Amino acid sequence: MSATLGRAFIQNFLGQAPAWYKYTIVAFLLINPLVALALGPVTAGWLLLAEFIFTLAMALKCYPLQPGGLLAIEAVMIGLTSADTVLHKVVGNIEVMLLLIFMVAGIFFLKDLLLFMFTRLLLGVKSKVTLSLLFCAAAALLSAFLDALTVTAVVIAVCTGFYGIYHKVASGKTFQQKHDHGDDTAVEELHREDLRRFRSFLRSLLMHAAVGTALGGVCTLVGEPQNLLIANKAGWEFGEFFLRMAPITLPVLAMGLLTCIFLEISGSFGYGEDIPEKVRGIMRQYALEQDRKRTPQNRAALVIQAITAVWLVIGLATHAASVGLVGLTVIILATSFTGIIEEHRLGAAFEEALPFTALLTVFFAVVAVIADQQLFAPVIEYVLTLDKHVQGPAFYMANGVLSAVSDNVFVATVYVDEVGQALLKSEIDRDTFDLLAVAINTGTNIPSVATPNGQAAFLFLLTSALAPLVRLSYGRMVVMALPYTIVMSITGLIMTATALEPATNYMYENGWIQHHQVDDLQETPVIPGH
Repeated sequence: MSATLGRAFIQNFLGQAPAWYKYTIVAFLLINPLVALALGPVTAGWLLLAEFIFTLAMALKCYPLQPGGLLAIEAVMIGLTSADTVLHKVVGNIEVMLLLIFMVAGIFFLKDLLLFMFTRLLLGVKSKVTLSLLFCAAAALLSAFLDALTVTAVVIAVCTGFYGIYHKVASGKTFQQKHDHGDDTAVEELHREDLRRFRSFLRSLLMHAAVGTALGGVCTLVGEPQNLLIANKAGWEFGEFFLRMAPITLPVLAMGLLTCIFLEISGSFGYGEDIPEKVRGIMRQYALEQDRKRTPQNRAALVIQAITAVWLVIGLATHAASVGLVGLTVIILATSFTGIIEEHRLGAAFEEALPFTALLTVFFAVVAVIADQQLFAPVIEYVLTLDKHVQGPAFYMANGVLSAVSDNVFVATVYVDEVGQALLKSEIDRDTFDLLAVAINTGTNIPSVATPNGQAAFLFLLTSALAPLVRLSYGRMVVMALPYTIVMSITGLIMTATALEPATNYMYENGWIQHHQVDDLQETPVIPGH
């Protein structure tokens, strides 16, 4: 009886994950306390970071919340961080949490409108190169004024709709029948090759759009959370932030879009697959059938969704409220006027976002370990000892590497605070601080596209319900992001080393931006326990 019960416990642990994966997580949990005792908390902190990255890399084997959560709980128990520091990280990112909870759910209630619009775009644009460029450029433009997670949620919703429509037909069902698009067993043999190609097609669109959010997000004060943090610290307004970043961000944007075109033409790194003609035909049939059976009530719902979408853009662009609260208004408006008032119908909208919200909280626990153990402090101290003209490129590279394995918001917070302290101690002057702040911002935004760890939008895509459907794993994301990473990172580094200071001096001379004083520097919040 005891042996049977023991096997049951083993089988229940991490569910359907492979046995080798379960043993690996158990080994991590056993090794960490021993490393902390024998080699110290700093070494244990680096080991924990590597283990958490492993759980992200194996996201298709097991959702990272459970194994990563076990590691985070253990980190608190063995003293690598404290519950207070974890809570501070969560509270400090409450706007991101509300965004995930409410905005992603809000996008769910706009999916009919989004599918209507993007189906016509898919059918109207025949060239895959043009379509890919449109996805990348549109994501960049929207992310410059909205939020990368919001834009990613829209793209995920659209691609999930496309996939579900074709998968249903490929499984021998009609558009009206209910269907589980996660189950391939009913897919007819005739459609399997087209399904494989369609998955490749959707993967490429998703990655172009995800990179687009990084290209646009780095350009403006509201594009990414760390942009606002750095701008507040430095005392820059919207226009000044854009101008100071432009010598780096605009060339990177241009090279990123050119890379998109090159990848689609060359068909390298997993790109270049066009939509199969059978799939295009099914999408055209679906659009015609939806038009034919659309009732006045359906059309009224589309009008309400369009009005709500306009409010979404206006609300985010004018910062009428925090992103999460704007998302809540979207839910209220899109459901109040379309008859969706039942609790169970509302609940379905939150299924996509809440697992990732929980995972992000676990991620903040790992970030808390990095903060409490000051894992990045030696890098910062070394860079500040370099020659003044080398510091900008060095900060750019250091931020890029650390952001690719950690959280770019956290890295930016730590670095800009350290540079601010150097300014207050007169180790650098105010103009140097401004140049380093630009290097920090671009360094945390651009090279961090290398892995899903660095950008929340990438991590959201990786852990979405769509990723396993289109076979988008951690390793495949890294490979598909590689050409973008190389081109964008090198372009940013070259511009940081050669163009940033001359362009900034030119803007000073022509009165586009003004010199700031040391007294303009804003305080940053103190992390509990530091």
